[in-house]
Amino acid sequence: MRYSQYFIPTVKETPSDAEVVSHKLMLRAGMIRKLAAGIYNYLPLGLRSIRKVEQIVREEMNRAGAIELLMPSVQPAELWQESKRWEQYGKELLRFKDRKDAEFCLGPTHEEVITDLVRREVKSYRQLPLNLYQVQSKFRDEIRPRFGLMRGREFIMKDAYSFDVSSEAADTSYDKMYQAYRRIFQRCGLKFRAVEADTGSIGGSSSHEFMVLADSGEDAIVSCTACEYAANVEKAEARLFPSEHAEPRELEKVETPQKRSVEEVTTFLGIPASSLVKTLLCVADGEPVAALVRGDHDLNEIKLKHLLGCEELEMASEEIVERVTGAPVGFAGPVGLKIKIVADLTIQGMKNFVTGGNARDLHFKNVNIGRDFTPALIADIRNVVHGDPCPRCEAGHLEMWRGIEVGHVFKLGTKYSESLRATFLDADGKEQVIFMGCYGIGISRTVAACIEQNHDADGIIFPIPIAPFHCIISAVSTKDAEVVAACDELYRALTAVGVEVLFDDRDERPGSKSKDADLIGIPLRIVVGSKNLAEGKVELKSRKGGEVSLLPLAEAVETVKGLVVAALNQ
Repeated sequence: MRYSQYFIPTVKETPSDAEVVSHKLMLRAGMIRKLAAGIYNYLPLGLRSIRKVEQIVREEMNRAGAIELLMPSVQPAELWQESKRWEQYGKELLRFKDRKDAEFCLGPTHEEVITDLVRREVKSYRQLPLNLYQVQSKFRDEIRPRFGLMRGREFIMKDAYSFDVSSEAADTSYDKMYQAYRRIFQRCGLKFRAVEADTGSIGGSSSHEFMVLADSGEDAIVSCTACEYAANVEKAEARLFPSEHAEPRELEKVETPQKRSVEEVTTFLGIPASSLVKTLLCVADGEPVAALVRGDHDLNEIKLKHLLGCEELEMASEEIVERVTGAPVGFAGPVGLKIKIVADLTIQGMKNFVTGGNARDLHFKNVNIGRDFTPALIADIRNVVHGDPCPRCEAGHLEMWRGIEVGHVFKLGTKYSESLRATFLDADGKEQVIFMGCYGIGISRTVAACIEQNHDADGIIFPIPIAPFHCIISAVSTKDAEVVAACDELYRALTAVGVEVLFDDRDERPGSKSKDADLIGIPLRIVVGSKNLAEGKVELKSRKGGEVSLLPLAEAVETVKGLVVAALNQ
């Protein structure tokens, strides 16, 4: 493709409404243009990268035995009402009525539609297992769409759904998808982690998120330094700390005038935050609950919610705190508290710690579990921190990362098949409920996440497998007939061996061409100038490392082909 005949509307200035790197660079590089809030036109360069990701996804899904279909984006309300998600999903579900006043929605996901299809067509165990997938645009009416393709309202997604005769068979399907996802993101040239995750509103018994590692990532994740354990912070498990060896001392009241926060109290008492226990009041399905965590730890509300088995969990208001404890916020403690108390595992082995005194300007010293209060439950309810011992092995500790979720696999079980009555007849002729799995990849989001991970001050640095083009040829002067002829020959020869080439044949200054090439992030650049050409050489530059080498014109095609083939076969 010749640059002069292509549509690449690059801009020098960063648009004012762009916040994250990928949004800024995709706009500047002419990859996307905004149509409405959270809705974008995919321009040719952006679409080429999206199609590259799609192709890798299709190849690996097909390799894993999944079968492609395409479902409607418009879905009838009746299916969502059957699954009980019509109201549960919230305002992100864009609802509307047709001319006959029938209710519909724009699909943010397709569990209901695919389950309805399968319940109509699958009758026997002989038709299972089955895995169906699609690549399609989705719509979620985000309250605050932002960050370009990272959190848009309309986005391109691959979603797959497996159907099995048993939970054990569903585990096999889940593992196939898990391994396929690992291959997909490896082939895309991305640094990622597959992390254990909470199943969230979609439901199910187990799930993993696939996170592209990037400093700008909105999710906190952890991984072990020695084994393959990884999880997002919401799900990450904490190990029991060794018990402290100390004799219980006498409980002591201490005045702490206007000292509420952990920092204020520990500084006033001259103790580390790890010697204080915070008492956090929550409301679980309308009932107040006290959650105890160490002063240097944070409560994990999702862990607590699962532990309590409640539908709704929120932090208690100041009014509720004062009514339950008899003290303002900042002085709550477990001693004498008349509500359910849940203590984190870390506190189980602590001795002689500090807590609030349930009275204004008062704390207790030398508090001990068992003597001074007894928790109803002791469990892992905190966020892990950097350096925590790994919960799965003895050799490693946990490291913290930032990640961008690009894929998610769920073992759904029978959540949707039960509510929509998707059943089959087993070998004995008995009706059984189908076991399901759900597997999604944000196609357009993966391209944005790639840019968040791969960029510098000059622009995008695409990995070869998902770059819009593998190589860009730049003529230093389009007025030099020999230079143009050499570029034409390179362009034809590279194209003939399967290298995707963008030939910058514009009558622009070399500096301007170089800046555009850096901005759009093409991995390899061949610069042809009269001085080097006179010696039978051209310049080859790697966008990622910036390495520049002179090589004979006769070797340029094989060199570039070798680099591209190696990257595509990684």
